[in-house]
Amino acid sequence: MHRTLIALATATGALAATPAFADTALFAGGCFWSVESNFEKVEGVSEAVSGFAGGHVENPTYNEVAYGGDTGHYETVEITFDPNVVSYEDLLTVYWHTTDPTDAAGQFCDQGPMYKPAIFALNEEQAAIAEASKAAIAQSSGYTIVTEIKPAANFYPAGPEHQDFYKTNPAHYERYRIGCGRDVVIRDLWGDQAFLGTSENPFP
Repeated sequence: MHRTLIALATATGALAATPAFADTALFAGGCFWSVESNFEKVEGVSEAVSGFAGGHVENPTYNEVAYGGDTGHYETVEITFDPNVVSYEDLLTVYWHTTDPTDAAGQFCDQGPMYKPAIFALNEEQAAIAEASKAAIAQSSGYTIVTEIKPAANFYPAGPEHQDFYKTNPAHYERYRIGCGRDVVIRDLWGDQAFLGTSENPFP
């Protein structure tokens, strides 16, 4: 698995003697505010960062991606997680049950290339797990799963105004999420498995 070193600071500001390790996943599922919100409700996820991946422009701004023409980027969330608590396969289960993997053109009210669903596999192991998970969810649901599984791509964080938006602008975010119909579609698609693996519907 891709490894990200998390340096733990002591009270004096020095680095802790025993670092912790975490794995990283990259998921695109429409509005990154919502993907971030969903994955921060997963036990074992320490951080979810909104940003962009899959394009051909380095360090893109939100305006460049949204309004500046086709940069090729997807709104993407970089998820840092403890594999001793939640596996990559578990995260994929959360991903399927918090998105609409039958929509190839976008997600919910957000349509267009930047909102298309995609899984960026960071290595061969993630790619194999993702392909198996995609086949399994297609078989169990009966849906045609159009979510792409793409190779590793550079991730660029969005500006600070987009991070933890559901916390820093809760009224705005709630109006957006309700108006976009995201939760209605997810519940229609997944029934009692909607939001599976999050604090709204934890793993059994």
